[in-house]
Amino acid sequence: MTKKKDLPSFQRVTITDIGAEGNALTRVDNHVVFIPMLIPGDVVDIQVCRKKKKYSEGRVIRIHQYSTDRVEPRCIHFGVCGGCKWQHLPYHLQLFYKEKQVKDALERIGKVSLPEIKPILGSEDTYFYRNKLEYTFSDRRWLTREDLLSDNEFAREDAIGFHIPGGFDKVLDIKECYLQPEPSNSIRNSVRDYAHKDRMIFFNIREQTGYLRNIIIRNNLKGDVMVVVVFYYDDRKRREGLLDHVVDKFPRITSLMYVINSKRNDSLAETEPILYKGEDHLVEEIDGLKFKIGPKSFFQTNTKQAQKLFHISKEFADLKGDEIVYDLYTGTGTVANYLASLSKKVIGIEYTGEAVKDAVINSGLNKIRNTSFFTGDIRSVLTEKFIADNGTPDVIITDPPRAGMHKDVVRSILFAAPEKVIYISCNPSTQARDILLMSDHYKVIKAQPVDMFPHTHHVENVVLLKKLYQ
Repeated sequence: MTKKKDLPSFQRVTITDIGAEGNALTRVDNHVVFIPMLIPGDVVDIQVCRKKKKYSEGRVIRIHQYSTDRVEPRCIHFGVCGGCKWQHLPYHLQLFYKEKQVKDALERIGKVSLPEIKPILGSEDTYFYRNKLEYTFSDRRWLTREDLLSDNEFAREDAIGFHIPGGFDKVLDIKECYLQPEPSNSIRNSVRDYAHKDRMIFFNIREQTGYLRNIIIRNNLKGDVMVVVVFYYDDRKRREGLLDHVVDKFPRITSLMYVINSKRNDSLAETEPILYKGEDHLVEEIDGLKFKIGPKSFFQTNTKQAQKLFHISKEFADLKGDEIVYDLYTGTGTVANYLASLSKKVIGIEYTGEAVKDAVINSGLNKIRNTSFFTGDIRSVLTEKFIADNGTPDVIITDPPRAGMHKDVVRSILFAAPEKVIYISCNPSTQARDILLMSDHYKVIKAQPVDMFPHTHHVENVVLLKKLYQ
């Protein structure tokens, strides 16, 4: 193992590309070095921090010249906050590198002989595109490099904001964020001010002390707003004081809820949100379909781009009205319900029982009667008997989490042998891996990348596979 003192440094190297996890890269003596927060064209000195056989990871120790492509980041928290790490990269180049990421994964990992990949669909809104944000309270504000280099002495200070990458107990105090439209920033800052005036104690997740834990803000395209405040324990007088302040200050809020979470983690999975004012849900409408969104519902966080995903799924499926469609990892049944009117029936399978309840509600909300939803681990549910009982699928749509599909799920798809598989993925690498497992039976016909998260390296990709006949 290489000792840190033996790790090399390199002078005046030019960044040439962007690779894994959105990190910039350069090649020194045919060896790849990954460095965060740079873009192609930057000329820098690098200190290697970690050396492996095929690549190294480094950090910048001096910048000699900035790339001519570099733009000024909009956010004052850029470089410290874990989100929006590509704000210094022009949006047209963000799209270029995302599309390249998809092509590279399919060719290198999936061994796919690529058809023409459709140009990536960029986001109409590159700021204020999210419909949900969660802020964390902490009694220990993360001190930035500028704080530490200043002559100021910092006492223990509160923060309400986002976790520093890699630190579950490290929270950056956010003054402004360009991810979610107003009143998101105003609500967060107003709650901070009120909490300070009332001397409320912000949470310490290590010590499991404090009162205020989280605040979740959701919105729909109409501008309705849901706020969920999470407390560590109940103090009725203080709770009602804060919630009444939110009501008075922000009358446009249509749903105000609170949660008492005394668990060691921030997950709300086993908690019960309590309605304080307004409705207990929002309703989003896409192409005439209504979707109920509760405080714990999963829904694509970029609604306008989600609409494009639905359109792509519809185009790739090319349904005639007599097909049986299976929707794996159906979530709250958005795609299943979207395609129901074009199908004979749609079968949705989802691990989370609460999401399945929402899927059923959404079918009822839209008077859809040809959907059925099942709860459970897909590799356990999607058996030969299940297929025999529910009918052999003509089309399977699969939208797994970033880790991709379990091999048993891939085997079940191959057993079901639908004419088409539409694979929606937020991780082109695991998508390509799964496609390789199916390559003896299916051929990639089309691929369509979609940018769901501007100013990040994340990219969604939809692939149409058709069955090969031996």
